[in-house]
Amino acid sequence: MPIGKEVISEWFKGLQDRICSGLEEADGKGVFKEDQWDRVQGGGGRTRIIQNGNVIEKGGVNFSAVFGKAPEFLINQLKADENAQFFATGVSIVIHPSNPHVPIIHMNVRYFEMSGGIAWFGGGIDLTPHYVKQKDGEFFHQQLKVACDKHDLEYYPEFKKWADNYFFIKHRQETRGIGGIFFDQLKSSEKYSLEDRWKFVQEIGDSFLPIYTELMKRNRSSVFTDNEKQWQLLRRGRYVEFNLVYDRGTKFGLETDGRTESILMSLPNLAAWEYNFKVELDSPEQQTLGQLKKGIDWVK
Repeated sequence: MPIGKEVISEWFKGLQDRICSGLEEADGKGVFKEDQWDRVQGGGGRTRIIQNGNVIEKGGVNFSAVFGKAPEFLINQLKADENAQFFATGVSIVIHPSNPHVPIIHMNVRYFEMSGGIAWFGGGIDLTPHYVKQKDGEFFHQQLKVACDKHDLEYYPEFKKWADNYFFIKHRQETRGIGGIFFDQLKSSEKYSLEDRWKFVQEIGDSFLPIYTELMKRNRSSVFTDNEKQWQLLRRGRYVEFNLVYDRGTKFGLETDGRTESILMSLPNLAAWEYNFKVELDSPEQQTLGQLKKGIDWVK
């Protein structure tokens, strides 16, 4: 039996519930607060924000399901009928930790369909450490490879390369972090049905919690200095630059009249931009910058 948008949307709601519960337990203090919102043109969502926890300074786990007449940019992009209708649903997550040794993480899993038989899945997970730690990077990528390999051995190398290229701050000539996987417009094909694609997206969604709670546990008690905290603010600034200049999800949300507060929940409470900042030679900060590039093989 073919999957339907209602089934997909309900599963995403459940994923939001499970991730929020797991993050609250792992943090030990922070509690999510929920805003339910409606979109005038059709649909709405549940925005859940956690702040000032033991580990998480600010985080959001958002669910949305929106529909209605397709906006002009989509009609032009997909060469669709001018009266085409669309439906989009998914879960989007960004977590900003308080400790600079705990990495920022982002995940998005989503489904899109439009009248005329257009339907696909998209999403991915990527990690943005303030300080790149080799073992954490290897663990993160290995877990993603395991999840991908259950469905296709070509998924991980293909989607890792896609992430390297997508999460790239062109005007800085550096990657946002150490990448992960990114995929878009996964449609039915000769090799895969849309149901096959859906099972893969579910796998990725369910991998988020065990991956990030492990990284939280490894690094939450690390001692940090004022200089390291300032570096964290500068790296958050880079994160903001990417999200506001390049991120497709941000642009899609704003161009489809989504809820602005929910769309911009990905931004940290505090960030910094220091004019012409230079790192010290052979410092941990310089070492981190040296690993913010495409094509690093994290899987040994």
